[in-house]
Amino acid sequence: MSFSGGCACGAVRYSCTAEPAYMGNCHCRDCQRATGSAYFAAIGIKASDFKLDSGELGWFEKPADRGHIVKRAFCAGCGSPILLINDANPEFRVLYAGSLDDPAIFQPMQDIYVASAQPWDHLDPDIPKYDRHFTRK
Repeated sequence: MSFSGGCACGAVRYSCTAEPAYMGNCHCRDCQRATGSAYFAAIGIKASDFKLDSGELGWFEKPADRGHIVKRAFCAGCGSPILLINDANPEFRVLYAGSLDDPAIFQPMQDIYVASAQPWDHLDPDIPKYDRHFTRK
């Protein structure tokens, strides 16, 4: 499976050469602020499967709740969120599902940080819920 995506203005384009290793929704307050929504629809891939094809990324860094640094990348031109790198697992990239050319491939496996979920958000009752970070299977 391969897929691609980019930003709203079209300057940033990326491609991925393998199936995602993880798909889920993060409801932490940092992700809510970064997306301007109820959660971050996240697609995890190996760094080696990701290629930035064009454009320039801007970066914002902040410590996560467990102390490591989370680096969020966005289009330097239009500000669209593209991906994040969590220093706890630097060989992994987490893409924003909304940046995909075909966001319909997103199939969340779990909801994380549901203790921070907003009361107006409707969580899918059919996927597992975790109060904090996700668990890999």
